[in-house]
Amino acid sequence: MTNHLINPDIAPVSFENRTWNKWHLAALWIGMSVCIPTYMLAASMIQAGMTWWQSVLTVLLGNVIVLVPMILMGHAGTKYGIPFPVLARASFGTKGAHVPAIARSLVACGWFGIQTWIGGFAIYQVLGALGWIDIAADVSVVPFLGITALQFVCFLAFWILNVVIVLRGIDCIKWL
Repeated sequence: MTNHLINPDIAPVSFENRTWNKWHLAALWIGMSVCIPTYMLAASMIQAGMTWWQSVLTVLLGNVIVLVPMILMGHAGTKYGIPFPVLARASFGTKGAHVPAIARSLVACGWFGIQTWIGGFAIYQVLGALGWIDIAADVSVVPFLGITALQFVCFLAFWILNVVIVLRGIDCIKWL
């Protein structure tokens, strides 16, 4: 008889196979904190009337607030090899654990979309700065998106790059 509550994807990771530690989590947090959207957020707060130090302090406070639950959720995984869906079962049960898992995935999808749009737009701007495309002449708008075809192609290129990294696995993300 097989146990429907466990499979290789959610089984605890043995000590020998655990490759993440507190320094990897710290690097991940810094990588998520020190990024173009953070600079854009800080710049928009300055544009809205904050001083530079108020803007930096606000962004820092927001990132520290995110850090606390990130450390708490990552602790069981790094110390005991328990993945998040299993940890969620302790609080929400086997059926209820789907709610935080889905909520977490929706936030991840939103953040992935924001980062991918900004990365694709950066590619678009770099190609324009290098003179490889003429941004001023790029007027072919994709009707339902409100962006040009070249912007959409750059978005897709950056999206594909991200998907390739994700498909290579968690160690590729850790390396990145």
